[in-house]
Amino acid sequence: MTYENILVAHGAISQITINRPEKLNALNRQTIQELHNAFKTAGQNPDVKVIIVTGSGEKAFVAGADIAEFASFSVEEGAKLAAHGQDILFDFVENLSTPVIAAVNGFALGGGLELAMACHFRIASDNAKMGLPEVSLGVIPGYGGTQRLPQLIGKGKAMELIMTAGMITAEEAKSCGLVNYVVPQQELLEFAQGIAQKIARNSPTAIGQAITAVNAGYKEGMDGFKAEIQAFGKCFDTEDFKEGTTAFLEKRKPDFKGN
Repeated sequence: MTYENILVAHGAISQITINRPEKLNALNRQTIQELHNAFKTAGQNPDVKVIIVTGSGEKAFVAGADIAEFASFSVEEGAKLAAHGQDILFDFVENLSTPVIAAVNGFALGGGLELAMACHFRIASDNAKMGLPEVSLGVIPGYGGTQRLPQLIGKGKAMELIMTAGMITAEEAKSCGLVNYVVPQQELLEFAQGIAQKIARNSPTAIGQAITAVNAGYKEGMDGFKAEIQAFGKCFDTEDFKEGTTAFLEKRKPDFKGN
């Protein structure tokens, strides 16, 4: 598949790079659709064990949404924009059974931070800065930011960041649990690859069930403990479970096939 605004490097550890450096990798509707297509394709490929998403250049992961695209929208158009984006990208990434790591290089603002938060966890370069500046434009985060940020860092700190429209540094993001690691920018992708390789050695089916169980605990109307029990039980009907337990008893490394 040919893309205009993203780059895709295929492999067991696939890399998706938002490639609009002249716009600081801002998300427009075309880029959101291309990202959906790339994530869907990778998620359906059993050979892909982990996905890393990052931004091109050294200045930005994603510096926000493309404001010119929606500046004249009506109420109905604005709501439709948010609903469609959440459906095809942000919620889609969060619920993908293939692990997604955000390698945050430079600015992650607005929709960029929302994309990073939709990923399963985040690694930041030491020059990264993050924030949700939407209220300074007379609007609020519309791609899940008001929900995921409090889940990750707590309600009080999230309220402060959203209402001040301020930015925090990579180290501040790490201290409040928004990112897992901060590394020098030139080491960011190598570091992300190292974690991805550790993940890739484990059972893809079990990881997918773990993602489902963890996410259930954050969804209204769902009982995370019941979801965990169901996901745990499903693992017993997989070849990966048979291989994992057999390899353990035979004192060898397992060879997981993802089924």
